[in-house]
Amino acid sequence: MKLIKVYWLLAVVAYFGTSSIVHAQLPGKVGSLISADRTAANIAKRENPHKALTSIVDKESTLYVPSPVNAINYLNNRPNIPDVMSWEPNFALVSKSLDWGVTSGPMEFQKVGAIKRYGQYLTVWRRDRKGNWKVHIRAEVENFGKGSKSDLVFYEPDDSWYLKHRSKVRLQQREEVVTQSDELFSTILKANNEAAFNEFLADDVRYYYPWETEIEGKKNVLAFLKKKRIEITTDPSGVGRAYSGEYAYTSGTATVRSKEKVVNFNYIRIWQLKDDYQWRVIIEMMFER
Repeated sequence: MKLIKVYWLLAVVAYFGTSSIVHAQLPGKVGSLISADRTAANIAKRENPHKALTSIVDKESTLYVPSPVNAINYLNNRPNIPDVMSWEPNFALVSKSLDWGVTSGPMEFQKVGAIKRYGQYLTVWRRDRKGNWKVHIRAEVENFGKGSKSDLVFYEPDDSWYLKHRSKVRLQQREEVVTQSDELFSTILKANNEAAFNEFLADDVRYYYPWETEIEGKKNVLAFLKKKRIEITTDPSGVGRAYSGEYAYTSGTATVRSKEKVVNFNYIRIWQLKDDYQWRVIIEMMFER
């Protein structure tokens, strides 16, 4: 696995330039996922958000709106989605098995006659039987859009060996390991938020919270939670893991207590199995439900 940064200017050049420029900037493995995300964003820009989202979902896709719903059923009912929507990934990863990935980044959206609004999106992807990238889960959180443009960061998978399990029982057991990590995280949160976040957040974690710009780095996340006097408890309910095993997600509900109020949230956590064989959260999104 290689962690690579591409400066925003180069990412924009790659986005609006020729295909040869795109390939020059992005490795082929993670580049295929970034291209799929950008293609959908282009459809939203040229045509409409409904067609863009429809192009990247199937019957197994889930959208948080903000509660989780089946994407096909939701979009077929012509939902009240924005008339204009744009987004650009500033983070992407693909598993070694090339079947599982994540993108996230800033977005803008607007209804005709209303003010422009801003936010952050997070998408967990999987490949379908034809090899096309499809949304597994997608969620959004709104903010004020005041953050500066950040570099595009992507994890390019290496070609190292991984165990190829065939047993459905064994694959389920591997997911249960991730669930157990999230359950332990949740248990420690009830006793001591700072200790829990210190233990389970990766040093380079990205944190998405309503009405806040993207927070990067564990130290900055801890400082934010302390400053806002935020206490969080979580209850896991969903899990998914890449076939190669090094990445996973968990989802569930959360209760967020601040100095002003208590709010019910949903959450999504993206996990990475680190070199010390410990699971660490590399992305956490909190959004109201």
